Amino acid sequence: MDNIRLLLIMALAYTGFLLWQAWQEDYGPVAQQAAVAPGGGGQAEEAVPQVPSTAAIDEAAAPAAATDQAAAGGSVEVVTDTLRVKLDLRGGTIAEAWLQKYPVSVDRPEEKYRLLSRDPTDFFIVQSGLLAAGGEAPTHEARYQAEKTGYRMAEGAGTLDVDLVWTGPKGVKVTKRYTFTRGSHLVKIRHIVSNESAEPWQGREYHQLQRGEPQGKGNALMYTYTGGVAWDPEEKYQKFDFEALAAGELDKEVTGGWIAMIQHYFLGAVIPPKSEPRHFYGKGLANGHYVIGEYSQAVKVAPGESHAFDAAIYLGPKDQETLASIAEGLDLVVDYGWLTILAKPIYHILAWINSVVGNWGWTIILFTILIKAVFFKLSEASYRSMAKMRNLTPRIQALKDRYGDDKQRLQAAMMEIYKKEKINPLGGCLPILIQMPFFIALYWVLMESVELRQAPWIFWIKDLSVQDPYYVLPVIMGVTMFVQQKLNPAPPDPMQEKMMMALPFVFTVMFAFFPSGLVLYWTVNNILSIAQQWVITRRIEAQAKKL
Repeated sequence: MDNIRLLLIMALAYTGFLLWQAWQEDYGPVAQQAAVAPGGGGQAEEAVPQVPSTAAIDEAAAPAAATDQAAAGGSVEVVTDTLRVKLDLRGGTIAEAWLQKYPVSVDRPEEKYRLLSRDPTDFFIVQSGLLAAGGEAPTHEARYQAEKTGYRMAEGAGTLDVDLVWTGPKGVKVTKRYTFTRGSHLVKIRHIVSNESAEPWQGREYHQLQRGEPQGKGNALMYTYTGGVAWDPEEKYQKFDFEALAAGELDKEVTGGWIAMIQHYFLGAVIPPKSEPRHFYGKGLANGHYVIGEYSQAVKVAPGESHAFDAAIYLGPKDQETLASIAEGLDLVVDYGWLTILAKPIYHILAWINSVVGNWGWTIILFTILIKAVFFKLSEASYRSMAKMRNLTPRIQALKDRYGDDKQRLQAAMMEIYKKEKINPLGGCLPILIQMPFFIALYWVLMESVELRQAPWIFWIKDLSVQDPYYVLPVIMGVTMFVQQKLNPAPPDPMQEKMMMALPFVFTVMFAFFPSGLVLYWTVNNILSIAQQWVITRRIEAQAKKL
């Protein structure tokens, strides 16, 4: 009964959320803020960040870029053991990125997951550039040159540098250097400004993640957040959904923070140097895309001198340990919501169990047994209460026959019996309420953990993050729910009884589309609950026969 009530509450809450989300998409206001750069007004220039005019570097965001635009074209492909990316020579933008160790599915191991793409249905790119007075700097619209069209990390090499070069009309040279590291999804990016002109150069660096709203992807029953996030030492982890970005709600000075666009299992993030002040911003573009970005303070470079702007870009999975080692708070992109305080320990326990057994399916089963043992006494109190009420079923039925449709007198008579037998009809609710946050936290851990993606269990379950292909686990779970109902006292209201009888079928259909890892957890939990409830019910019935 505890699982059925929990499922009902979760189903109602989730249904309400889906209805609210659908209403927002159909009728809610979506601010499309056109952020056009000063000095220009075209579609190509609108994505260039605006910066304070006091810096005297925003008067012409990219006049050179506009002329270079017609000549733009071509790309450079970079292949390492973890990433395959395409760098667009127009702006040096990371236009496409595939994750070498993450196939699209178990059935297509040769096809790697594409995180960044210009595909209109899932547009997501990483842009960067420089802004300077007089346009003597390459924005993400400028034309770069490269020595080769392809780079591959050599066998045994630890790093791979890819240089893109831009030369300004007055002699300023900028080298955009991407440094890839073996075994890592973290890419270092450096803008090296060499001032070979006769005048001082003043400018700043920026990075931004641009994406559109994904279309037609994901499971409608399994909502996961897709959008912008940011972290800073003062306000910590914050979400900025597409509407918030379009409204310009992110607009602040930060030292020691980072920005990211996240989605289920994966993310793209920009991590500036921890000690350098940066300005974080968000905006919506006229083409329907959204931007979260950051830019540095202005830097002066004297003639004959050079300066390097440094940052890092992460393109990869939500691996909590790796992310925590890269930047403070970056592991929070694995978003457990308000139950993070419970979900974090649960994740670490699961990870430890898996390090021992080496299989996430058995890990889920062992953890379910563990959490059931922790709450054994609470569950026992709930089952004892329900077992005692089950023994009163014949007497309750007699009262229903006696009073018929007189519900007021029926309720009074039932409460008299409960008082005489020292039974609290709500006695099973408190243990359930106490356990509920733990169950929901575990649900989100299983939902958010990239470790479960394409993790096999046994036989036909080759990927715990997708639905059971043969619907075996959902059917077993439905059967366990039906058995649980038979062990519970029947509701006094005939309509409620009919609704309860329909629940196993309803939840079997719903869970048929859930990831098999979640269904496995609920199935094992149901089986353990049945065993515990059966033993307690038999004990109560045996005691009643002796009286």
